[in-house]
Amino acid sequence: MPPSPFAVRTAGELASTSSALDDAGTPLARAAQHSILARQQAHTRPSLQRPDATRVFVVANQKGGVGKTTSTVNVAAGLAQLGQRVLVIDLDPQGNASTALSVEHRRGVPSTYDALVDGVPLADVVAPCPDVEGLWAVPATIDLAGAEIELVSVVAREGRLKRAIDGHPLVGTAADVGDERYDFVFIDCPPSLGLLTLNALVAGAEMMIPIQAEYYALEGLGQLLETVDMVRAHLNPDLAVSTILVTMYDARTRLAAGVAEEVREHFGDQVLKTSIPRSVRVSEAPSYGQTVMTYDPGSPGALSYLEAAREIATKGVRA
Repeated sequence: MPPSPFAVRTAGELASTSSALDDAGTPLARAAQHSILARQQAHTRPSLQRPDATRVFVVANQKGGVGKTTSTVNVAAGLAQLGQRVLVIDLDPQGNASTALSVEHRRGVPSTYDALVDGVPLADVVAPCPDVEGLWAVPATIDLAGAEIELVSVVAREGRLKRAIDGHPLVGTAADVGDERYDFVFIDCPPSLGLLTLNALVAGAEMMIPIQAEYYALEGLGQLLETVDMVRAHLNPDLAVSTILVTMYDARTRLAAGVAEEVREHFGDQVLKTSIPRSVRVSEAPSYGQTVMTYDPGSPGALSYLEAAREIATKGVRA
């Protein structure tokens, strides 16, 4: 049966077709070339020193549209390109992180729902990211939307994700697990402070908060930090807000500079030196089933995320 003329092909699929590369004028062909370039550069880029034990990051902000999922997948891909072994756990029922990592997440696929609700071992629901070596994901399906209701009656429901992560054979110290261990685990939370996000806050030791360089982005931050304090006091004393990432930064506006300055004054060196600029390429990448790190590795957005990943990998945990 001939392929449908309306079928969407990823840049990875086009990369395997030499004729597509000859037509460098189309967006898909350029994306294919960029994908090949990213893979080649990843092999020549010097690797960073790996941490002694798995670092578990929660990426959360209850305000939507601040670049939370985008930052999760691109920082994770950047770390993988820097020689780290990275696992992304998609905890958002929308499954946007799964889409960007080109991991199947239709209903019925083994997912975070199975691990959280049914207690399936996390190792059984992990899938490799096809475009980036050293990057894996646990996809989220639409079934996850009902998980909060199903978990209400479960004993110790806040610790389900932590037990799943701790039980993974590749999570732990270099001495216990060896070279096959995950160096980083990133948990992409939904834009709310419900039971799914609470599970993530209990499971993580570090927290990354993406903040959009606009005034409204600061309004809900206090509520988020209050929730973090409550979790630290009652459920997870090890949780530390170690990383603040300023996203969608527009250097042409005074507002962006003012917001970034205010965030740095309040949070100090928890704020990464690297800010992520507004970028069309970053927004386009998920529609091709990719992160910007492979979609357009030479773009300002990709280079900024790579530098942010380098900062995260080379700095320690701060309270």
